[in-house]
Amino acid sequence: MNFNDQISLPVPDVKARRLTTGWLLLSLSALVIGGLFTILVVLSRTPFFDAIIPWNDFFHTALVVHVDLTVLVWFLAFSGVLWSYNNSIRCIYCGWLALALACLGTLLIIVSPFTGESFPLMNNYVPVLQSTTFFVGLGIFGFGFCLLIIRAIITSLTQPSQSKEEGVLRLGLFIAVIASFVAVFALLFSFIGIDEGFEGEAYYDRLFWGSGHVIQFSHTQLMLVVWIWLASISGARLRLSIRVIYLLFILGLSPVLTVPLIYLLTDVSSGEHLFLFIQLMKYGGALAAVPIGLATTFAVFEHWKPVSGFEIERNALFFSIILFGVGGSIGFLIKGSNVIIPAHYHGSIVGVTLAFMGLTYHLLPKLGFQRVTGRIARWQPGLYGSGQLMHITGLAWSGGYGVQRKTSGGLEQLEQVAGMGLMGLGGLISIIGGVSFLVLVFKAMKPTSQENISQAQSVQPSDRNIL
Repeated sequence: MNFNDQISLPVPDVKARRLTTGWLLLSLSALVIGGLFTILVVLSRTPFFDAIIPWNDFFHTALVVHVDLTVLVWFLAFSGVLWSYNNSIRCIYCGWLALALACLGTLLIIVSPFTGESFPLMNNYVPVLQSTTFFVGLGIFGFGFCLLIIRAIITSLTQPSQSKEEGVLRLGLFIAVIASFVAVFALLFSFIGIDEGFEGEAYYDRLFWGSGHVIQFSHTQLMLVVWIWLASISGARLRLSIRVIYLLFILGLSPVLTVPLIYLLTDVSSGEHLFLFIQLMKYGGALAAVPIGLATTFAVFEHWKPVSGFEIERNALFFSIILFGVGGSIGFLIKGSNVIIPAHYHGSIVGVTLAFMGLTYHLLPKLGFQRVTGRIARWQPGLYGSGQLMHITGLAWSGGYGVQRKTSGGLEQLEQVAGMGLMGLGGLISIIGGVSFLVLVFKAMKPTSQENISQAQSVQPSDRNIL
């Protein structure tokens, strides 16, 4: 049996919509403020301005906050968007408390660079500032996310589904919750197990290594749910049975279930521990993503012309698949510590980001806001996706000619200069695309009437003219 045209979640109760909107505002605000910190990154290396900064290495200080906002807070807050939209109104106050803690923690992370010398550390996954304000903010945000996970587990188990198609999306969202739950415990086990001799960047690398790899399974799972959702509403029919999708979602979780064994069999501080998590992500991350990605790609090409009015969602889906696929493929080229590594993870995380952008456009009218329309909106996913594709291509090219990671300058060969030039041009184009997304979304976030919300809830893809 093939999927029909109604693979989506119904518009939830007004209380759930408000909570979903709160998480959406947090995720979008993280992107906006994270973008502003890129300006500070540039100014920190600008003559005259750098002289008025009262502490050293503000470049890396601002860079830490930028990365944490645009990766950590953006992704985890958007998890809150999906789980809150899916949840019933049960334990709604727990949801609001989780959001309040996440907002407070984010605020403290934002102000932490301005509270004194921060001594930034550019470790993997969650770079940190050695500042009390920063760690308090990170801890409060983490408690908020843990509460979000607990509520999502409780409410997901009691949330009824009206159809098998709706149920398969709910299962995908629930599996992402489980992966996040395991990531929290991985963080706890790493904290307990790190040898006392480690400090500084080496310490935080090991602290966030296990949980950082595991949380990627949650992000990937949410992306796959969004791919199926966007494909369906835009008219692309996946030639996979519902039972197969159920099995693929469960298969995608299976590598996460081996995480306790890694902690039992290896020392957190050992190279073997780090290596096993790399292998877990390298091979386990593709178990569900590859077959669902291929099925979605075939569906998009088979039904190339999207449903009228859903061109933006289809464009976001298309470029999300491309970026995630290219980024994942680049991961198999990694040898040593060169810029192929950021090419790999930039492609992967931008693939997830584009999926979340596409779903944001779709959810806005369902949450009581205006629908994003117009030529600029239709071009935005392509602009952002093409820029990022140029960006990671330039990085991968430069890495192949020996350009090292986390260094600046030292470009001697023409191929190195050309590759990094392509990287910079692509980065500029993607910034324009990213800013366009934020402008379009915030412009649309003007409350509409309850009648418009009711219409958005009642109209299903099957009611439209599928081309």
